[in-house]
Amino acid sequence: MAQTPGTPRVLRAMNDRAALDLLVAHGPLTRTRLGELTGLSKPTASQLLGRLEAGGLVVTSGSVTGRPGPSARLYEVNPAVAHVAALAADEMGITAAVADITGRVVGEHHIEADALVEEVRTRTPALVAEAVAGALRAAGLGWDALHRTVIGTPGALDPRTGTLRYAPHLPGWHARTLRADLTEAIGTPVVIENDVNLAAVAEQHGGAAEGFDDFVLLWADEGVGAAVVLGGKPLRGATGGAGEVGYMPLPGAPLARGGPQATTGGDGGGGFQMLVSSPAVLELARTYGIDARTAPEALARAAAVPGTGDNVLTDLARRIALGLAAVVAVVDPALVVLSGEVCRAGGERLRELVEAEMSGLALPRPELRLSTVDSAPILNGALLTALAATRDTVFDTA
Repeated sequence: MAQTPGTPRVLRAMNDRAALDLLVAHGPLTRTRLGELTGLSKPTASQLLGRLEAGGLVVTSGSVTGRPGPSARLYEVNPAVAHVAALAADEMGITAAVADITGRVVGEHHIEADALVEEVRTRTPALVAEAVAGALRAAGLGWDALHRTVIGTPGALDPRTGTLRYAPHLPGWHARTLRADLTEAIGTPVVIENDVNLAAVAEQHGGAAEGFDDFVLLWADEGVGAAVVLGGKPLRGATGGAGEVGYMPLPGAPLARGGPQATTGGDGGGGFQMLVSSPAVLELARTYGIDARTAPEALARAAAVPGTGDNVLTDLARRIALGLAAVVAVVDPALVVLSGEVCRAGGERLRELVEAEMSGLALPRPELRLSTVDSAPILNGALLTALAATRDTVFDTA
């Protein structure tokens, strides 16, 4: 029989969830401190902790000493209650991380795998399972410890067909049965999410977009894409392709007629990607006589060369602003976050130049910030997504 809101059982479950979330956020807490944070009386907080401890969701982790009176026991979420796997996949390999329910990463593993090689193309589920198995070994865990898996990839799953779109450079990921095949190989529910959307999740949790419900994250790297977050949720579109701004036609750039599937041997994108991706930055720098192996190296050299280097950064800022102006005019976000190796390498100087260019192109004036997620934003976003869904299940005591 369904529970109605306001019944004692539902209220207990709500208090349980609030307490568990506080323990995750703050770490070990005494009964008194937990009562202060939840607003519960001492007897109610004691009953709650006893109930959660009996259910295996909470364990004691020592006590607070050095103050008058008896020592107070510390309580924390039992980290062994559940574990999740997060993966970031691209055309050159797969990285997997396993975390316990508190969010602590306990194992990682990376495998090199050129997605365009025929042998790799036919073994995608097996390679994903191999990456997860390596992370589990590093954590000293078995497969039965996992509850959920989230995988970040370029492109997006079409909700109508279940196939990965906008990622021709990952040919082994295009099977209609991909999610089912991965679920069978790993043994948990599997979510496949756009990598830039996951970077936006990471940015919302302690990054530049913390506290914002309406923002755009521009990702400029080997590929170019955007996460459009409205009302706190990513905009996906009818085919899952919302935010694929790399294919957006822009003046001064060649078009990828026929869409992403028209490209061969990789993903050249469309207008915007041909202007601001890492390969485009290398080409732009060469036109000004600056040779480098990578886009970050090219931008570092440009920053060190007055005159010529200024021209590189100014031209790149003009290109980024041109694409962003089109997005901002349609979405009108409160914030734009610049992310990916191109934006991060350009740093504050590039951000300032983009902001100056934007002032003459777009009527809305969103705040413009650099990403503050220092490492592995896609993997971090996948972990956060997996943890949120798992906690909704494991922490539900109703």
